[in-house]
Amino acid sequence: MIDLDSLDFSKSGGLVTVVTQDALSGAVLMVAHADRESLERTLETGEMHYHSRSRGLWRKGATSGNTQRVVSLSADCDGDSILARVLPAGPACHTGSRSCFGNSALAAEALGELDATIESRAGDSTGHASETAPAKPSYTRRLLGDRNLRLKKIGEEAAELVTAFADGDRQRAIEESADVIYHILVALRALGATLEDVRAELAARAV
Repeated sequence: MIDLDSLDFSKSGGLVTVVTQDALSGAVLMVAHADRESLERTLETGEMHYHSRSRGLWRKGATSGNTQRVVSLSADCDGDSILARVLPAGPACHTGSRSCFGNSALAAEALGELDATIESRAGDSTGHASETAPAKPSYTRRLLGDRNLRLKKIGEEAAELVTAFADGDRQRAIEESADVIYHILVALRALGATLEDVRAELAARAV
């Protein structure tokens, strides 16, 4: 995942800076420090460990339960900073916020959360019905189970978006864009594709 020998721990007294990012949404969650020992523990356990100048070695979520499962660790070009992509089990900030940088850092997370919700609906055959009520599939599950309905809704929402643009209706264009994105993500999920696949395609085109 990462070669610790390639890192430069000398610049900051044995520490490197760690920028922690939500692997699904791309939101920046926190910035901390790590030494060789904490990174070794991270690699051994698959969960983020950091180094605090006051506490020393600490596992994220050891007391709160808000652990961070490691997806990847990447060093920057100078070897003194690391990008840690993680799957968080709860808020990253001690204030209870998902990000130490506040809501502005979570703008990109909305799409990731939407895609994750669609994924959960795809794997939930009950449609979130109660134990006593008859199972009633959610709208997302209805779309996932009906190809013609998916295609029909994409066409309808796209037409409404075009109309909003033609009318110069800013707010409606925003709302219809959100509807189109939702229906596209559902249709992609039905094909076994995800938002991450779209991000990868966009990244490839930007090279």
